[in-house]
Amino acid sequence: MRILFVGGDDSFPPGFVDLVADLDASWQVHRVGDGGAASAQAAAAALDVVVVAPTLPDMPAATLLGQIRTLRPETSRIALIAAGQPPPVRVLSLAHRFLPLPLGEELLLEAVGSLEELRDLLGDPRLREHIGRIDRLPSPPQTYLALMQALEADEDTGAADIARLVAGDPAIAAKVLQLCNSAYFAAGRTIADLRTAVTRLGLATLRDLVLASEVFAQPAAAGADRHALQQRALLASQLARRMLPEASAELGATAALLADIGLLLPGVRDERETTSPAPPDAPGHTEAGAYLLGLWGLPMPIIEAVAFQRTPARSSTRSFWVTGAVHVATALAAGAAVDEDYLQRAGVLERLPAWRGLVDELSARSSRAGAEAV
Repeated sequence: MRILFVGGDDSFPPGFVDLVADLDASWQVHRVGDGGAASAQAAAAALDVVVVAPTLPDMPAATLLGQIRTLRPETSRIALIAAGQPPPVRVLSLAHRFLPLPLGEELLLEAVGSLEELRDLLGDPRLREHIGRIDRLPSPPQTYLALMQALEADEDTGAADIARLVAGDPAIAAKVLQLCNSAYFAAGRTIADLRTAVTRLGLATLRDLVLASEVFAQPAAAGADRHALQQRALLASQLARRMLPEASAELGATAALLADIGLLLPGVRDERETTSPAPPDAPGHTEAGAYLLGLWGLPMPIIEAVAFQRTPARSSTRSFWVTGAVHVATALAAGAAVDEDYLQRAGVLERLPAWRGLVDELSARSSRAGAEAV
C-alpha cells in the first residue's frame, strides 16, 4: 500500500508519518505539505490511499481531492475533519471516507487495513477506476455512522439520546417517521415522534430506517426507480433479519438493505436485467455497490454479502450465513430465482418454503395497508 499524507504539522505532528510506517512494513508512507506537491506525486506514480488535511496552504482540500480523482481515480481518498467543523459539500462528494482529528493510530490502521482487505476481495482495477471517476459519489450515511459510533461508545444510550441524534438532521428525521408508518413497520399504529419510534420499533429497526433514509435520499442514476429500490430493500432487510440467528441478524439486515446500492451509481449494469442501458463490459451492480460500501468503511461481512449476493457459493464462509441470507432475501424480494443447489449444500433448503411464506406475509400486510390508505 502506497499512502500519501497531505497537510501540515497541525494535522500530522512530527514523527506521525514514521509511526504509521512502522505499523506495517509493507506500507510505503510519505507526507507532503501542500496540494501542489501532492498532485505532482500522484502524476508521477500510483497511489493506493491519500489522506488530506482539512486546510492546505495553496488550495482548498476539495480542489486537491478533485485532482487526485482525475489523475488517479483508483486511489482511495480519505478526508480529515476538524472537530466541530463539518466538511464542505464538495468534499463530501469527493472523499470516500472521513476520519476525525486528532488522527489516532488505531483508527488509521483500521481504515487503511480495511481498504487493503477490500482490494484483496475486489481486485479488478477497472472496477476501482470506474467508481473513482464518478463525479458525485453517494456520500457516506453520516447520521447512521454517528448513531453507530454513539452506541459503540456507550451501550446504555437511551431512546431520548438516540432520538436527539436523529433529529439533528430534520430531513432524515422526517423520512424515518414516514418509513416508520409504512406497511412493513407500523402495524396499523401511527408513530408520531422519534422517541416513540425507538421505543416501539426497537433500535435495530430504527438503525435500518435511518440507513435507508440516508442512502435512498441520494440522487439515483438515470433509469433507477429510487422508491421501488427502497421498498424492495426494506422487504429484503426484514427477510434477512429473520433468517439468521440473533447474533448475525443485524449484519444480515444491513447487508440486504444495501444490496442494490450499486444501482444508484451511473454507468453500472443491473445484473438482474437481460437488457441494460449500460455497456456489457460495465461493472455489475453487486461488486460496484460492495466496493462503494468498502470505501465507506462498512464491515467486511456486509461487503462480501453484497458482492456475492447472486453467487453465494463464492463466499469465504461455507455455512449458511450473511451472504446466504442476503442471496435468498434479495432474490425473493425481487421475485427472482433462488440458487437451490447452494441451499442444498448449505443444509437449509427445507427452510425455503417458510421463507417464501414470510414474503407472502409481508406483501399481504403491505397490500392491506395500501387498501386502507385508499
